Amino acid sequence: MPAAPPSATSATARNALVIIAVILSGAALRWMADIITPLLLAMFLAVMVDGFSRVIRRRLPAVPAGLAMVAAILISVLGFGLCAVIVAANTAGFLASLARSEPKINLMISQVARLLRVKGPGTIDHMLRHLDPGQYLGFVANGLESVVSNAIFVLVYLGFLIASRHAFERKVVRLFRQREERQEALRVFLRIRDGVERYLWIQTVTGLIIAVASWVLMAVLGLENALFWAFLIFVVNYVPIVGAVAAIVLPALFGLAQFNGYAPALLLLGGLWLVTFLVGNILLPRMQGDSLNMDPLIVLLSLAFWGALWGLTGMFLSTPLTVLAMVILAQFDGSRWIAILLSADGDPQQLGRGSERSPDEVATGNVGLSA
Repeated sequence: MPAAPPSATSATARNALVIIAVILSGAALRWMADIITPLLLAMFLAVMVDGFSRVIRRRLPAVPAGLAMVAAILISVLGFGLCAVIVAANTAGFLASLARSEPKINLMISQVARLLRVKGPGTIDHMLRHLDPGQYLGFVANGLESVVSNAIFVLVYLGFLIASRHAFERKVVRLFRQREERQEALRVFLRIRDGVERYLWIQTVTGLIIAVASWVLMAVLGLENALFWAFLIFVVNYVPIVGAVAAIVLPALFGLAQFNGYAPALLLLGGLWLVTFLVGNILLPRMQGDSLNMDPLIVLLSLAFWGALWGLTGMFLSTPLTVLAMVILAQFDGSRWIAILLSADGDPQQLGRGSERSPDEVATGNVGLSA
């Protein structure tokens, strides 16, 4: 049997090493999840704040860069504060509507139990009386502690990222001595940054469209707390696929508990599905295809992969992380084939129309967060 050509052997060995490296990297990412996920969330927020800053500077060229960054931070803080106010203001009314729907929920529980021919768990009040809160206080306390500690780490990381962006620029100059190398590194950075910003823009626009259309439908049908539900729909749509399912099913379930009869709830379910279907299958693929250059199947697989690694945080960051991986893998001969498979058109160097910049623009750009 003739021996394989040296080039074929080297290519096979290189691809095998890439696959092994991907598996080991996934294990390391899973093991270091508590350290990496707050940092990634902080980087995600830093890109968002930086985008606001550059928009302010484009609209108001006379505003200094430092003042624009301060304004962007204030806008972000006010935005998150507004979200917290909306949740706090509507939580009481939401719980009150649940209390009023308790008889209907008890009836639904008994009907489902008879349909499945199982012994019913009883009424909600009966279940709550037999529920031992002490069994779950530890889990709740640990969960709250984890959320608070992660939020603190994210804010600390975010502050250091924003404060150290100019030092990062000097490090890049030291790392890449040649002007051509710095330009290529800057091109890669800009592709990643533009991809994350486009993802944010796409999810915000499509989520807002779905939320407004859903609010109109829920208000027409008379669903209680329609504005609160619309806000939740807007938020959960930042999580691909899973968020869309929750935005359809949860309001319909609460409508089933509120409305008399099944027709209004089924109409609400069908209307929410139609809105999500039209936006998700007509508008969203077109925007993602033009901007992110990601195969729709890869979006689904990346959601499952990053969700398995990091849970809900991984689902939220799945698309930006896949864009990051695609751009980086495209820079090396041994891993470019993976980037080609991740892309929608087989050209992972392009993140979509208008994402490429001229050499002059890259040469005069800034490799920091405020580039």
